[in-house]
Amino acid sequence: MKKLAIGLYAAVTIALMVWGFYQAIYVAPTDAMQGEIFRIIFYHVPSASVAFLFFAVSLIGSICYLAFRRNRDGWAQIADAWALAGAEVGVVFCTVVLLTGPIWGRRAWGIWWTWDARLTTTLVLWLIYVSYLLLRRFAAGPQMQTYAAVLGIFGALDVPIVYMSNRWWRTQHPAPVFGGSEGSGMDPSMVHPFLWNMLAWFCWGVFILGIRYFVERQHQKFAALEAQAALEA
Repeated sequence: MKKLAIGLYAAVTIALMVWGFYQAIYVAPTDAMQGEIFRIIFYHVPSASVAFLFFAVSLIGSICYLAFRRNRDGWAQIADAWALAGAEVGVVFCTVVLLTGPIWGRRAWGIWWTWDARLTTTLVLWLIYVSYLLLRRFAAGPQMQTYAAVLGIFGALDVPIVYMSNRWWRTQHPAPVFGGSEGSGMDPSMVHPFLWNMLAWFCWGVFILGIRYFVERQHQKFAALEAQAALEA
């Protein structure tokens, strides 16, 4: 039953990705000001939203690990697995954001990059979580998970700064499309394609997150068995 459920979820996710692509490329009308390049919003914004969500998963996992590490090791390891999975998948989606943004900026601004508040804080966020992954990969010792949890919590503090940056400061980055100043928003003919892509990328991200969590839990179990075998030897 579990394999069937995973298979059905994967099939629905792939169907949503295909439908979202169709909506973004063929259904949404061409933007009067930006032309075809505006269609990158159907990938750029969902990727940013999913990255923020998974960094939040990493944050919760890191907090729970620190809370349970001394008295509930089993729960702590589960929380740590979620923290690592959220950070890894979040970095992947944040990388998509940092790649698609300059592609749009080169056409709209005539430059690939500018050190404004939104772009800079996003790059800092990416660097913090890449540092988190490097720590997990190359550090050793019993305190590694604790140090990683602290770094994961610190990194998550940048997420609201990134989100609010073009509200708090004047930036070259476009003003918020949703929840911005008077007159902001998206044309109704573009809203449905946008929402379909939000759903598709969310489902795809959750699928990858689940796989990464499962792999990490298996790694933890093998590590525990190896440690027990070493002690018995």
